[in-house]
Amino acid sequence: MSAIEEAYQKVIDQIKFGILSPQEIRKMSVVEIQTADTYDEDGAVIPSGLMDSRLGVLEPGQRCRTCGNTSARCPGHFGHIELAVPIIHVEFAEVIYNLLQVICRNCGRILLPEKTVKALRARMERLNRMLGHIPSSFYSRVFEEAKKNRECPYCGAKQYKIEFVKPTIFHEYTEKEGSQRLTASMIRERFERIPDEDLELLGFDPKNARPEWMILQVLPVPPVYVRPSITLESGIRSEDDLTHKLVDIIRINQRLKENIEAGAPTLIIQDLSELLEYHVTTYFNNESSGIPPSRHRSGRALKTLSQRLKGKEGRFRSNLSGKRVDFSARTVISPDSNLDINEVGVPISVAMRLTVPEKVTPWNIERLRELVKNGPDKYPGALYIIRPDGKRVRLEFVADREKLAEALEPGFIVERHLQDGDIVIFNRQPSLHRMSIMAHYVKVLPYKTFRLHLCVCPPYNADFDGDEMNLHVPQSEEAQTEARLLMQVQDHILSPRFGGPIIGAIRDFITAAFLLTRKSTLLNKKEVCELLAAAGYDGPLPEPAVKEPKPLWTGKQIFSLFLPKDFNYALKASVCRNCNVCLKDDCPHDAYVVIKNGVLIKGVIDKNSIGAEKSESILHRIIKDYGTEAGRRFLNQISRLITRFISMRGFTYSFDELDLSAKAKREIRRIVKESEKRIEALTKALREGTLEKLPGQTILDSFELYVMNELAEARERAGKIAEEDLEMENSGIIMTKTGARGSTLNIGQMTAILGQQSIRGKRVIRGYLERALPHFEIGDPSPKARGFVYSSYRDGLDPIEFFFHAMGGREGLVDTAVRTQQSGYMQRRLINALEHLRVEYDGTVRNPLGEIVQFRYGEDGVDPAKSDHGKAVNVSRLIEQVKLMIEAGEPAPKEYIEEQVNKVKSELTPLLVRELIRELSASNLSKEGVDLAVTLALERYKRALVEPGEAVGVVAAQSIGEPGTQMTLRTFHYAGVREQNVTL
Repeated sequence: MSAIEEAYQKVIDQIKFGILSPQEIRKMSVVEIQTADTYDEDGAVIPSGLMDSRLGVLEPGQRCRTCGNTSARCPGHFGHIELAVPIIHVEFAEVIYNLLQVICRNCGRILLPEKTVKALRARMERLNRMLGHIPSSFYSRVFEEAKKNRECPYCGAKQYKIEFVKPTIFHEYTEKEGSQRLTASMIRERFERIPDEDLELLGFDPKNARPEWMILQVLPVPPVYVRPSITLESGIRSEDDLTHKLVDIIRINQRLKENIEAGAPTLIIQDLSELLEYHVTTYFNNESSGIPPSRHRSGRALKTLSQRLKGKEGRFRSNLSGKRVDFSARTVISPDSNLDINEVGVPISVAMRLTVPEKVTPWNIERLRELVKNGPDKYPGALYIIRPDGKRVRLEFVADREKLAEALEPGFIVERHLQDGDIVIFNRQPSLHRMSIMAHYVKVLPYKTFRLHLCVCPPYNADFDGDEMNLHVPQSEEAQTEARLLMQVQDHILSPRFGGPIIGAIRDFITAAFLLTRKSTLLNKKEVCELLAAAGYDGPLPEPAVKEPKPLWTGKQIFSLFLPKDFNYALKASVCRNCNVCLKDDCPHDAYVVIKNGVLIKGVIDKNSIGAEKSESILHRIIKDYGTEAGRRFLNQISRLITRFISMRGFTYSFDELDLSAKAKREIRRIVKESEKRIEALTKALREGTLEKLPGQTILDSFELYVMNELAEARERAGKIAEEDLEMENSGIIMTKTGARGSTLNIGQMTAILGQQSIRGKRVIRGYLERALPHFEIGDPSPKARGFVYSSYRDGLDPIEFFFHAMGGREGLVDTAVRTQQSGYMQRRLINALEHLRVEYDGTVRNPLGEIVQFRYGEDGVDPAKSDHGKAVNVSRLIEQVKLMIEAGEPAPKEYIEEQVNKVKSELTPLLVRELIRELSASNLSKEGVDLAVTLALERYKRALVEPGEAVGVVAAQSIGEPGTQMTLRTFHYAGVREQNVTL
């Protein structure tokens, strides 16, 4: 047999879990631990103690007395402690309780008649033949049936009620003696009487897990490597928590043995037994309910076996699922709009520490020789050479690098510095959805921060107030290729959550785009050339819009140069005033965007056209019609263009822009006075008992709701007046109307009134003696006494208003901390529940057992990230494109349309088939046009289908969890504003 075949035969086929029997524990033990002491006065280990050298050695020079190896090679060996009395294993307490209820207290048989037992055995065999295993639901039913019987069908013994008190106490209620405690010895005796055949019916494998083994007679002692001791600087040895716990167990065990041998009173033996039980229980799990945790002398709770494995800091989640990694960097991020959206600026100091392995070939050998000559301290250089025999050479310690570089041959690997164009993985925590980790290309830059394009902030939820991000360098060609194919930024512009772009213009990009494309913007030749050079445009200049007295170009013309030449688009802009009748192309406010054949004819560009998280935007349409690469190019060029434009024009929000006219101030005062009068009337109605009660509310709650609504309305009306008083030229209005930043509420609070401060959705609650502060009279009904702030941020708050506003602000901060934790945990539970669901090759969504969850993903098989804002095919837009591609001819008859669509009916969804027939019938397309439209619809539908292997469960969980977490993080921007508090 060859070595390969031999190795193949050693593949693990299956793993079987069981319980160690006392005999097995003794067999695998190398020493019985008999003394609680560990080291003598000279620092030598005490034989038969917890640090006995037969269990393994910790000192580097010593050898293990069992296997003769040093600490580097010795695997460690188990010892054992012979317990004076049997002890119930805390983790099996529930199983023991269930088992006690289904077996006879006298003969140990299962409490089911022979006939039922035979039927159940036959069913077990059938299930095993059909499924290859017996489902847990079968055993649950056996337990349920057996629990119902109160008399043994074999010996006729009466069965009594058993009560379980956590962690390990069992009581049996008998008729004669009443409540009697079942000791571990009594339970063990009962379990020993259970025949193997009955155990199989109850789901036990008698060879690997007899129930009496759940009650410990012998305790295994883990090797010293599991519980290493450390020597402190002072020379004092500090033992591990497990060793401390085992010392307690041995001490109590010795005392118990001595007392039993000396014939001590039952009470003392019982107390010591319970103490031993406590120590064994907390050794396994120090968080068992019903008993206090075992503590260190300092008061710290001991971290015992269960705590080592459980939870976020436990072995599974902290060390096995998640590890610390090499080839990673972390630093603060800062913005750079001159980068591409799929680039990341990497500090040169980072680029000189992180390496990429590059194989030497005849084509790159000269370049790599230069890098080797430069070494680790000169950029671009290299840190290591790996020879074909696997030997690593660290260039830092090589004196003659010239000679080493000449010795380089194909087959060597050079670990070189990170260079421009290398692909890296960039991540910001918390990683709430898959766009939180994407692949970027390196751009090595000076200074100490990672540089990031601003348009890529929304998916990472990054800002530049001190956020840090992680960078990982894929080391193998496979990993780099995977990053290029699956993780590039442009491939994640469209979000799987809502099918629209999550990457796009934000903040001053939107403001600048609006200022550039509005009617009043005219640019001279010098400005135009500067803008186009910044954006990387190398085509010809368009004809100027104004020729005399000097040539001038409009901003719309400049913007149009970056649109695809056959691009058509129409949409309302964010600055739309929501008129009663939309005049579309003839909009007097220039708020209706019209693009024909790649030329922006009407409308201003703002958030609706190029903004992040806006579906049906120009960016969305470009990606859907021309691909992700075109979308990336468009975003790069536009962001450079408008960044240069806003730096040329300037954009300032000054303090005097918050000034309102005298007329507006008078109007706001009038509104507040009217509101106060109405509140006085409500207060009077409450006192007189004439106030109308709201359904499901008390009279006082109704009064509070009336007042809150009245005050909220006053704030909104004041805010509207302020907004109307400020002109469209006002910087604040530009920002809010274009969707760049802020809202009408912010403008109102800055210029008009701050309004009612709410705490937990209610007005400021009166404190002692019917008043919130001692500055008010007792029972003062005025709005100010209950947290209404009349001032604006521009005028400043008086001390009382400031105090109430601080109360509202604090609630926002506390809420943010608490709710983020809750929503993060919600997302974790969602992911754990759904992570196993994926799309199989037959298009179904299944779990790992092959059970079907959905016959088609989302019932139409469409991946939202590839869809057209949720729809597989945007039929109306497809018909518009076909009209541009094919000349108009004689309209095709409806029968022909139905015939063509029905040919591909089986490959499309019924909804899409109906929509195609309806839209094509109304389109007046020729037969040629109908053929092309049907072909394109089928092609686009197939392109939008979800790929087999897609982890749709995780995508669904992230799409629910991520907005939830973001929502809680946003609450503190609206301190004290009731309507904005999403966490009530």
